[in-house]
Amino acid sequence: MTATRATGGGEKRRRAVFVVTSLGAFMATLDLSIVNIAFPPLEAAFPGSSEATLTWVITGYSVVFGALLVVAGRTADRIGARRVFFAGLLVFCGGSALCGLAPWIGWLVGARLVQAVGAAAMLPASLGLLLVAYPVERRSHIVALWSGIGALAVATGPTLGALLITAFDWRAVFFVNLPVGLVAWQLGRRTLDDPPLDSDLPAPDYVGSAILVVGLAAIVLAVSEGPDWGWGSPGVIGAAVVTVLALALFVRRSLHHPDPVLDLTLFRSRSFSVAGAATFAYAMGFFAMLLGNILFLTGVWGFTTLEAGLAVTPGPLVVAVVAGRAGKLAARIGFRPVLLTGSLTFAIGLAWFAVVVGTTPHYFTEFFPGQLICGLGIGLTFPVLGAAVVAGLPPARLSLGSAVGQTWRQVGGAIGVSIMAVILGAPATRSAAMTRFDHVWIYAAAMALTCGAICLLLDRRQVRPSGAPALKSG
Repeated sequence: MTATRATGGGEKRRRAVFVVTSLGAFMATLDLSIVNIAFPPLEAAFPGSSEATLTWVITGYSVVFGALLVVAGRTADRIGARRVFFAGLLVFCGGSALCGLAPWIGWLVGARLVQAVGAAAMLPASLGLLLVAYPVERRSHIVALWSGIGALAVATGPTLGALLITAFDWRAVFFVNLPVGLVAWQLGRRTLDDPPLDSDLPAPDYVGSAILVVGLAAIVLAVSEGPDWGWGSPGVIGAAVVTVLALALFVRRSLHHPDPVLDLTLFRSRSFSVAGAATFAYAMGFFAMLLGNILFLTGVWGFTTLEAGLAVTPGPLVVAVVAGRAGKLAARIGFRPVLLTGSLTFAIGLAWFAVVVGTTPHYFTEFFPGQLICGLGIGLTFPVLGAAVVAGLPPARLSLGSAVGQTWRQVGGAIGVSIMAVILGAPATRSAAMTRFDHVWIYAAAMALTCGAICLLLDRRQVRPSGAPALKSG
């Protein structure tokens, strides 16, 4: 099959390509959120494991997924997006099966890392396959729809996960990927065509990616295990040293490799640097809240897994409604005012939780309003941050800049979840647990305000990527 055939194919084929690539994006993104609702059942299934160890089920996926996105995208450009997509789909589904079969926590964490490798391959490759199937004039709209599938996955993750766990058990949140992956495989084999290859590209820096994974994993290890091992223990100090050495080596390779994981020349763009830092800070608070709210509802209020999944659903639904409108608003008035408003609103929602929510369940008067306020803030912020990251880049650098922005988001989230676990600790009473959750919400609010403060450095007049059309959606 040729790229010419894909571009010139009928509308039926294009719709099939959209379905396949959207299934890949949906699965990769869903597994960033669906496991949050499985966390309480995992605690029950592996009672001998500490919370710091269990968080690796989430943070390990985020670290590997984020660190490999750029190199996976460059590999797809070089050897073929179709080949990389199917390889990623196979690895992801294999990892999902291993997760569902996990007899102990170490097995589960290792299988999640396998999943993450597959997800990192699927996501950029699916976008490349989608772009080649549609004519240029339709690509902005179709990419917005494809991005919306990712937002839908985040929104439905807690509810879908809760339903699966209630009907079966926690293993079902991993096994559900297998029938979806089979559909994507069968349909994709008949419909997907490769974009034109750029065989002149140098080989991506796979060694640099491995070094980045080691450095990020070491800092997550130091943060998560600090309370148990002791902050001055050889293990924590050793992890910190590994972090510094690995990241220093990574920067050195980025300066000298012909196709580095992180092209440091991107930082010449003020918008890229500022929005990237803001994304990192915001993700630290956002992902801490995401898991923290589930643990609060099940641990303090005593909600079942299904009740907790339904209880946190309104927030993501508000995000899905607001995100597109936020993109259009930013296109008119600029990134900075929208991001400042969103960051402040998110912080207010988190402060609401810390001040209003108590140990006695009052969902509609206490928790539900906080969900709506946070959802509004997140909807105004996350999609616009993604656009702001690439706002100062030339068109040829937009895909790379966007992938790096996703990396900031996943790495910030992994560190944020680790810090949340440290803050929560192992309280002995409900009252003590309530105090710890208040601290988690205050921490997340501080990260939201930090994001807002960083966004003050954005150019107030910039509203779109250089040389690109105005934003059509979040």
